[in-house]
Amino acid sequence: MSTIDLAGQLSSYTGRLLRERFGRGPESVYASIAKPCIALHIRNFMGPVERFLLSKEEEQAFRYTRELLMKSLLPELSSYIKSEMKIEVTEIFYDWGIHNASGMIVALIKGGEAFTDDYEGQDEVHNQINEVSRKVQRFPDRTTSWWINPRTLIVKREGILIPLEKELIDLGYENTLKTTKRKMEKRYLETTTIADLFGKELADIYVDWDFNKDNSVIAFTFNS
Repeated sequence: MSTIDLAGQLSSYTGRLLRERFGRGPESVYASIAKPCIALHIRNFMGPVERFLLSKEEEQAFRYTRELLMKSLLPELSSYIKSEMKIEVTEIFYDWGIHNASGMIVALIKGGEAFTDDYEGQDEVHNQINEVSRKVQRFPDRTTSWWINPRTLIVKREGILIPLEKELIDLGYENTLKTTKRKMEKRYLETTTIADLFGKELADIYVDWDFNKDNSVIAFTFNS
């Protein structure tokens, strides 16, 4: 089966899985598959209860609800990718764009750690990402990035947690820490000139962390 066919199959499965778990499916799911990762861009995905929570400025409750549902959904998604696509996933990251009911799931593929994608402007992208990381937490031990499709740039950072954050995680404040870090990082990331480097218009930024492995993934999406 071709990569395009696999991507279409995965998009359909993910949309169906979301509908089963959340009671309402997204308008669309666009899957991209490359050597280092799989990216699933989800559009117009928000139910009436979630809209009500956000109308009452209950973002924390919204994210907590989705966090619980995603934790039960992701193992199924990972299992499907392994059994039906013969691809083993090592980590899965996700984030939601509340302002436009969009979302991004990024699954890192086993063996993709050594993948490199040199592109024009990469050094400057890494410089700007590292500077944002330094302001919010600390300079990453390692930063890598690649284009998974012409509209989506993926950035992975390794080794960014500071001792205070690790202590908060140990004390059970993981969800609060993620919410706070997302707000701060996105505010700084929106001020970078990464979109200008490629002559593109920024559409969204998605950020997530694997606190256990001290990794983070950022997905930039751009308008066509």
